[in-house]
Amino acid sequence: MAKGTKYISREPDEQGFIHWSAEENVIWQELFARQLACIKGKACDEYHEGLEKLNLPTDRIPQLDDVSKVLKATTGWECYPVPALIGFGEFFRLLSEKKFPVATFIRSREEMDYLQEPDIFHEIFGHCPLLTNPSFANYTEAYGKMGLNASKEQRVFLARLYWFTIEFGLLDTPKGLRIYGGGVLSSPGETEYAMNSAKAERQPFNVLDVLRTPYRIDIMQPIYYMLTKVSDLDEIRKFEVEDIMELVAKAQMLGLHDAKFPTKQAS
Repeated sequence: MAKGTKYISREPDEQGFIHWSAEENVIWQELFARQLACIKGKACDEYHEGLEKLNLPTDRIPQLDDVSKVLKATTGWECYPVPALIGFGEFFRLLSEKKFPVATFIRSREEMDYLQEPDIFHEIFGHCPLLTNPSFANYTEAYGKMGLNASKEQRVFLARLYWFTIEFGLLDTPKGLRIYGGGVLSSPGETEYAMNSAKAERQPFNVLDVLRTPYRIDIMQPIYYMLTKVSDLDEIRKFEVEDIMELVAKAQMLGLHDAKFPTKQAS
């Protein structure tokens, strides 16, 4: 997680309604139109199915309650408003309770292409469509439970599991390479890079390798791990918490793979 942020989340009123400015709604409209065009033929089928279910407004930032109604009806999840940055403990707790943390701010015009903090566009457009998918939703809940009682050191390793699935996961499908990670789906630069760059490595998914792979949040990813379909997450979820922690212990013993980037800010 980023160390600090210049953004301040908007507080919902007593009815849970967030009052956005006209400029903020215009930024959403521009981000939505641009990214929808960008992911055409690149996002996985499960994502597009979820996007259709959510029926997000294109001209304004959606209210969290409206998104939550669809999520609750499909997988029992809901959106939960949070400040721009929250701690790992709160993050794991919310996921374990099927509450998806959504920072209630939107990026400034100066940072339309990239920002390190997850804003409401990243969370709603990038992640919420797949939270209507049972495999993705159940995996995200199980991930929260994995981290609840983990030590600080173990959580550093678990963060890589989240990073290389929920944030930057790819699928190697019969139709070709597809994206399911929200960090890619909400970024035009990362979408193009992940799908087409000859510099990026794309490896079959292996839990132990993932736990041992360092990453940085401020660069294009040098490596992506691929499942074949979103329901492959069910196989990872079937690991007991004890099994995952055994793999974490093994990863700690073996040490990290060599970083494929300058090691400043490695995680």
